Amino acid sequence: MADNLSEALKTLKLSSADSVEGCLDCLLKALAQNNVETSGKIQEMGVLAMMPALLSAQNSCTPKAANIIAEVAKNDSLQAQLIIMGVIPTLVRLLGVHSQNTALTEMCLIAFGNLAELESSKEQFASTNIAEELVRLFRKQVEHEKKEMIFEVLAPLAENDVIKLQLVDAGLVECLLEVVAQTVDSDRDEDVAQLKTSSDLMVLLLLGDESMQKLFEGGKGSVFQRVLSWVPSNNHQLQLAGALAIANFARNDENCIHMVDTGIVQKLLELLDRHVEEGNVTVQHAALSALRNLAIPVVNKSKMLLAGVSDIVLKFLKSEMPPVQFKLLGTLRMLIDTQADAAEQLGTNTKLVERLVEWCEAKDHAGVMGESNRLLSALIRHSKSKNVVRTVIQGGGVKHLVTMATSEHMIMQNEALVALGLIAALDLECAEKDFVGADLVQVLHRLLTEEHSAPEIKYNSMILICSVMGSEPLHKEVQSLAFIDVVSSLRSHENKTVAHQASLTEQRLTAQS
Repeated sequence: MADNLSEALKTLKLSSADSVEGCLDCLLKALAQNNVETSGKIQEMGVLAMMPALLSAQNSCTPKAANIIAEVAKNDSLQAQLIIMGVIPTLVRLLGVHSQNTALTEMCLIAFGNLAELESSKEQFASTNIAEELVRLFRKQVEHEKKEMIFEVLAPLAENDVIKLQLVDAGLVECLLEVVAQTVDSDRDEDVAQLKTSSDLMVLLLLGDESMQKLFEGGKGSVFQRVLSWVPSNNHQLQLAGALAIANFARNDENCIHMVDTGIVQKLLELLDRHVEEGNVTVQHAALSALRNLAIPVVNKSKMLLAGVSDIVLKFLKSEMPPVQFKLLGTLRMLIDTQADAAEQLGTNTKLVERLVEWCEAKDHAGVMGESNRLLSALIRHSKSKNVVRTVIQGGGVKHLVTMATSEHMIMQNEALVALGLIAALDLECAEKDFVGADLVQVLHRLLTEEHSAPEIKYNSMILICSVMGSEPLHKEVQSLAFIDVVSSLRSHENKTVAHQASLTEQRLTAQS
């Protein structure tokens, strides 16, 4: 076989038209037997560079040349080479001209499927009319296998934002909606698979800002309306895609406000309610993601609270699934931002606070741990309520907020310090034991002496020092750590607010020493 291959490769280079086809057959046979080795030889002998010309010849050799490219494209090391050689535009042109030729069409699709995974291919694909060609081809297909082949090319291509928009313009969305309508009531395996692929691809198209906004059409778009109708369906896959689509549409304030005003929250709450007991985790996660995004604009928060969002979300407190826990926490945190009454109501909910404290120790799930801490802090910061402070102290949350003040994320450090400041101001007596046990004063000393602490961290640490001076054991610790010297050195800090607070703190410490 090796001798035949070498002969075929040599003959190809001399290429008299009659012998070319036989040589290509020999190459295909060799590729079928050992793809990697043969691909390497094709490359070494310089035959790869002849492929674009053989493709352009448009004779009986063309499908075979496309087949060789499809085979060589399976071998990672040569994909980049094929892209640089410019086979993509040539193959796309062939697909347009020879769409009646089933064998050639299939070879083009296999080659596209192998090349489309490569990031560098996407720019080349975007400069062709691949979107129109694939959509035109898709519309003509009846067989499941053929549709699947096209889907395998569409999915990686649709990750590119430029191509997303091209696919939307070419009418792919209407094709996908048609597939969904045809397969939704079927339980045949291939229909279930097509329904999943179509609805997943639909959600992927909505990840691009321009394609999403185009399909939203100010909330009046027929596509938007159709996707909404998936949420109350009885099909889990469609419920999931519908909720994910809403989460994707909810990526700017204008869309979010429109959606809340048109009653989408109720649809999501009904969906979540259906999935409380023995629910589908992916659907729960998607619906909570959508609610979290919708709760970002300030005007939506009170409307969503009135609609009972927090009550339904709290039903998932018993979930043992970290992705659901994470989204639940994020949704509640978004909802209570600037909403004092809601923060008070949730912050005095003992069950919630106990669960948050438990999740603050979820070392295996950094996301859940971080969100629990942030929600604990938010309940205090937005309610500014003594009742909430007391609930958090009694639930054992203080030590977690002290740890949070040492986080590597400045925003979390700051949130923790502000919450601790409110605890100290509203109920120092009750928190004293926990502050001492969690080494609060040592933590503040470290934050003030560390060079890289941000100005707001230093500022809030000094505010907190002043707030804990009313406690005898904490006061003693402040004195023993010579805070006056630390604070005094900050009076010359380049940040004026920090320097001013350092002067005030120094006066306070001096007066109470």
